[in-house]
Parts: sequence; C-alpha cells; structure tokens
Amino acid sequence: MKSGSDLKEKLVTQALAEGFVACRVCRPWDVPQVPERLGAFLQAGYHGQMSWMAERAHWRADPSVLWPEARSVVMLAESYKPEHDPTEILRYPQSGAISVYAQNKDYHDLVKKRLKRLARWLIAEAGGEVKVFVDTAPVPEKALGQAAGLGWQGKHTNLVSQDWGNWAFLGSVFTTLDLPTDGAEVDHCGSCRACLTACPTNAFPAPYQLDARRCISYLTIEHKGPVDEDLRALLGNRIYGCDDCLAACPWNKFAVAASDIRYAAREELKAPALADLAVLDDTAFRALFSGSPIKRIGRDRFVRNVLYAIGNSAQPSLLSVARDLVEDPDPAVADAARWAVERLS
Repeated sequence: MKSGSDLKEKLVTQALAEGFVACRVCRPWDVPQVPERLGAFLQAGYHGQMSWMAERAHWRADPSVLWPEARSVVMLAESYKPEHDPTEILRYPQSGAISVYAQNKDYHDLVKKRLKRLARWLIAEAGGEVKVFVDTAPVPEKALGQAAGLGWQGKHTNLVSQDWGNWAFLGSVFTTLDLPTDGAEVDHCGSCRACLTACPTNAFPAPYQLDARRCISYLTIEHKGPVDEDLRALLGNRIYGCDDCLAACPWNKFAVAASDIRYAAREELKAPALADLAVLDDTAFRALFSGSPIKRIGRDRFVRNVLYAIGNSAQPSLLSVARDLVEDPDPAVADAARWAVERLS
C-alpha cells in the first residue's frame, strides 16, 4: 500500500511525462472567494451574452457541488507558448490576427486526452473514481489553479506562474482519493499594469476585473450578432480572440516551450489574407478549420469578424471584397460588410 506522499510524487512524475508543465493538488472547497466574485461579475452584467455562466453559477461557484464525492482536485497546466511574437501580426492590416491557441488543433481535445490518460493511470495505481474537465464544464479552473499552487490570477484575470508565465491551458482531474495538497500561490503582480494598459478596448474596469462585453476574445468568439459600432474600430485586424494582455505579461520571460507540436501555428493561419477569408462559404470554412476551435463559431460569425478587420484595414484594394457581401444572407455579415464599405469609401 502506497502512502499518500508516495502516490502524489508518482502522480506529478506521470503528469510531467504526459506533457504537462505543472501538477498540483487542492480540495474542491478551497475556493471560498469564488461565490462572491462570481456573483459580482454576473450582477454587473460583465458576462454579456454568456447566459450559461448565470445558469450554472451554483456549480461554478462551488466545485464541491459539481461532484460532492470528490475529495481532491488535481490541477494541471499545459504550455502553448508561441514560437513567434503574437503581436507582430497587428502591423499587417491586410492579414487577420488569430489568437495563438487557435492557430492549430483544438486544445480541448488534446488536453482532455492527456487528462484521461493520467486519470486512468491514477485509477490503476490507487483506485477511486475520477472525472476530468477542461474548460467546457462549470469549473472555476483559475481559482482552483491558484488554490493548488499552480500560479495566481493576474490583473488580467488569467493564471500566471513564476515558472511558465501565462501561456498555458488548464485542466483538472477530480477524484474521490484523498491526496496530499499543495499550498495556494500568492499574488506576484506587484505594481505592474502591463496587461491592463495593453488592452485595446479597456475591458478591465479595475485590476482583477474583466468586463467581457468589451473583451475582444468575447466579441469575436462568443458575441452573436453585430458588435457595437463604437467597438468595431478597436478590434483592428483581430478576427478570432486576442493575445494582447497575455503577451504583455513580463512573467513570460520564464515561459517554457510547448511539448506538443500540434500547438505550433499552421503556416496558413499565421497571417491569413483577409481577402481570402472573406470569401469562404460554409463548406470552405469547415474544411479550412477542421480540427480547430475556430470551427465552433461558424462561417457567419467568422466572416463578420473578417469584415470588421477589412473595415479597419485602410486598404482600398479590399473595398470590392466588402461590397460583394453587403447582400449576404446573414444579417450580421451584411451589416459588417456595409460598415466596411463605408469605412473604406
């Protein structure tokens, strides 16, 4: 019979062998601050159209409610550090800027497979029951990550580590096993405001607070229908997500290389031409983004984003591309096309 500390040591070794950069453990109830913070976030309406956040708030606010039998939460981080400067693309308005994490395979699939392998190993080693989660369930991963000692929630609300910066996906293995826990990490942001000042849309009402309704990641991915006109010009050429606050974090000097080559950017997605993306129909869109998280938002929302970028491009050569879409069947696409034509004219 292995002691808890022996099992924990082997678990960490196994997690690192799987490709994770860090593995820490906390209790499901180690995040007592979440209900108040989540309540304030929802009360302020910062979640925008993400109604599922309010509908599942009772689970997200208290992980022990999600699965009452769980005694431990194994929190894991997996690096997706970019090999290039993700802000360089912003200098080329005729091309679309795609968030680093979406320039190749969908991380949900890759991380979940690793989590499942680790969970199966844990069951074979010590028994018990497990459940794995990666971003798609109402789990407060960042708060649990801080409670487990992976890192701390920075002023941009993302998890930051002194060991690997903030380029990392988070995953969790809930288990009925009673594993030794790690201490919570403390905040090391200090007086730094780099992430806050880097935000193009001023989406941070205050440090550690995010108004998703102004966040470019939310606007280009979650927001349905037309984007408010006063925000469109601020999107620049960002057509899926935004890396500005993450790229600005000085702790990234300690970032470690991604262990999975499937996170490396596909060449055709590093600086895709807006003119080529705007003409995608549904079939071509699905073919181009097969296996990518971008596929989830669909052709219409994606082309809407591309047209906002075209309107911001100041490239007269793209005027005809926008004109061809002013009668698009999708109202948001047609509206974006008309806006782009007006901007370029």
